[in-house]
Amino acid sequence: MNIVSSAISLTVVDPAVSSGFFTSHLGFREILAGEGFTVLGRDDGAVDLILVRLDPERWQPGQGLADATVVFSITGLAAEYERLRAEGAPITVPLRREPWGELVTRLADPNGVTVQLTEWISPITS
Repeated sequence: MNIVSSAISLTVVDPAVSSGFFTSHLGFREILAGEGFTVLGRDDGAVDLILVRLDPERWQPGQGLADATVVFSITGLAAEYERLRAEGAPITVPLRREPWGELVTRLADPNGVTVQLTEWISPITS
């Protein structure tokens, strides 16, 4: 098997609102849009995002709507955190350093998708 690309599909109430969040704060761009969906991408190696409008008639229990988290490992998180704060991005977890060697912050998209930004750094040693 040779995987040539990857995407995450997120079911949300309003794809346009989520698209605005990801394009405004996280550098995605719209690749394709149609009735009830938007596909976002970036020019780097990030996974594409497919935002699909929730259709209550087609949704089945267990498909999972809430508690969706998208994690991006990035570089320069401290500077990105300051940029996001200055933009008024909806930060839910302030930047923190974990003892195992991770800087982390979290944002919430308007449809309830959690976005975690992580930068791997040296662990804290005693």
